[in-house]
Amino acid sequence: MVGGDAVAPLPFVRFNDLTQFSGVSVGAMVSHDGLRRFFTHVGSYMNLTVRRSRERGQADHGWLVARHSFSFADYYDPAHIAFRSLRVINQDIVAPGMGFPTHGHKDMEIFTYVLEGALEHRDSMGNHAQLKPGEIQVMSAGTGVKHSEFNPSKSDRLHLIQIWIQPDRAGLKPRYAEWTPTPAQLAAPKILIISNDGREGSAHISQDADVYRVKTDSAATISHELRKGRGLWFQLIAGEVEIGGVKLSPGDAVRSEDAGTFAFNSTGPLEALLFDLA
Repeated sequence: MVGGDAVAPLPFVRFNDLTQFSGVSVGAMVSHDGLRRFFTHVGSYMNLTVRRSRERGQADHGWLVARHSFSFADYYDPAHIAFRSLRVINQDIVAPGMGFPTHGHKDMEIFTYVLEGALEHRDSMGNHAQLKPGEIQVMSAGTGVKHSEFNPSKSDRLHLIQIWIQPDRAGLKPRYAEWTPTPAQLAAPKILIISNDGREGSAHISQDADVYRVKTDSAATISHELRKGRGLWFQLIAGEVEIGGVKLSPGDAVRSEDAGTFAFNSTGPLEALLFDLA
């Protein structure tokens, strides 16, 4: 696979060969712990494709340092145009007092996740807001909208991730919303922040896409069940993670289109975005 490391699928296994994969005797597998260990190991043989941080597109404009997971602006890689409806993942660092002047978008679901500093937003719909770390703004560009994004601080940098998801139809009415986590959501290791139906207090977009914020203060295992016919993209922001024998560092991502349970094991504090896409 161009631009990533692939993990081979699980080969055909006879019952008598199970111990070579699980490290658990057949007798011990009758116990709950034995079954858990076995199936955790078997799950590691799902098809995984890794997108390393160092392989992303890079741009340094002085006031802006950006990393592009997919083709964007002057960065073009035919092997990395999009993943299903996921079109853009940009990780940006914006210098104090700098930002993006007024510009337009059309027919795109755009959301921005603030990691550090503050983001000041203005748009042609009359919205004006400042977002802090952990908060998200969601904008449906629809038939057309113009907006600006700036770092209002005179001393601190702004660190953010901006996501573009292609809508399920063109010509939508432009709209804007913000997502601020409740105390319970802040404490949750995995919380739904974006969805097509706004369930569980998530922000709404016009696409069959669920986006989860994953965040822990210590070592943990975060699991996600991917249904048949859907795709998973896991974008690591901070921490170290192991999934299916693959180790991820900050900025790395992994994707898969195999149905099943994915277990992300962190060795310490962790922050990531997890996309479950039609």
